[in-house]
Amino acid sequence: MIIVTGSIAYDYIMNFPGKYADHILPDKIHTINISFILDKFERRTGGTAGNVSYSLGLLKTSHILFSYAGKDFREYADKFKKLKIDLKNVLIDKKKHTATGFAIADKNNNQIWGYFYGAADNIFKLKLEGVANKNDLVLIGPSGAKGSMSFVDQCIKLKIPYMFDPGFILTQVTDNYLEKGIANAKYIIGNDYEINVIKKRVKKWKKYFKNKIIITTLGEKGAEIEENGKIYRIKSAKAKVALDPTGAGDAFRSGFLTGLEKRFDLKTCGQMGSIAAVYAVENYGCQEHVYTKEEFIKRYGQNYKTMLNL
Repeated sequence: MIIVTGSIAYDYIMNFPGKYADHILPDKIHTINISFILDKFERRTGGTAGNVSYSLGLLKTSHILFSYAGKDFREYADKFKKLKIDLKNVLIDKKKHTATGFAIADKNNNQIWGYFYGAADNIFKLKLEGVANKNDLVLIGPSGAKGSMSFVDQCIKLKIPYMFDPGFILTQVTDNYLEKGIANAKYIIGNDYEINVIKKRVKKWKKYFKNKIIITTLGEKGAEIEENGKIYRIKSAKAKVALDPTGAGDAFRSGFLTGLEKRFDLKTCGQMGSIAAVYAVENYGCQEHVYTKEEFIKRYGQNYKTMLNL
């Protein structure tokens, strides 16, 4: 069983029609004070755990969503119930709002994020014992440094394998804790920038990476999966239209995890990740894409010329 941790959030997604690079002066970065006029604004359901769970729901993949939401969760819950996603392990803080993210993407799909944790501040209190066991795989998604590292500690203690996804906590977590998360993970996932930050901050990264499966997402260039020195290069799926990259990485995780759950080889898992991601890119928001398993299988075949047995 896949255990999905991380945040459940409402996202405010905005577009800047220009390029950040045209307006940020490198020699004035220490005194930056800049405003962007935006041409698009939407409020969407999101959060790393919520996004992954949503696409797992589309793929009919059994999983446990294990997180915290706030007093304004009803709208979110109603949406997930329609997909028959089990919410019994989503705890509610009746005093706080659900976590909220604020994203601005420029015309080159560069993003600036602001994040308010709200009810997600409670994630560190969640206990895996009784929810997960040694036969499960825990996705340790961004839950704030305290929450993410709590799950790392619990997985190590309970000997539960985990996929470490530290991207959003890299500015919070100490080098020692980052090394601990890397050293004990079965899978490590992040975009190319995040993986490079890990390599810069963890001195023994070469030693740790040797016996791990490293998944590096590369945006429109696809992805790379490394296992024991062997690299699988994953071609990106063809998008009908590229509207919004927000949530594509979480969708990729869903496709990849579904492949693992089906015991597919790593290349197939990566290609499933790319198909899931392209659906997200074609829609404005993290959970606005919709497809059936049959549509997913057909698109997989169109892109990779191989039949997928889901």
